[in-house]
Amino acid sequence: MTDLLTVLRSLRRPRLLIRAARFGLADYRRERDLRRLVGAATPTTSECALNALMEREHRMEATRRTGEGAYSIACHVELLIAIMAEARLLPATQPDTPR
Repeated sequence: MTDLLTVLRSLRRPRLLIRAARFGLADYRRERDLRRLVGAATPTTSECALNALMEREHRMEATRRTGEGAYSIACHVELLIAIMAEARLLPATQPDTPR
């Protein structure tokens, strides 16, 4: 999971995409949206869901950067919303504190 957190922390996207995704967080429903975005049965853990979502989002970002006509900003924002929501469901990791 540490690698996943590192990837999430290093994710850099245009500010407008991130702002749009933040506005959509309140409407995210895991049961409804995750099945549609991942395209299969709903993953049981947030970590599995994040892996699938990140894979799709990386492909979407590559499409955006190349300027292809198949790029959908709405779909990209939906993926970012799901990534943000699923990241919030990850168990909080506590750093080792010296005693």
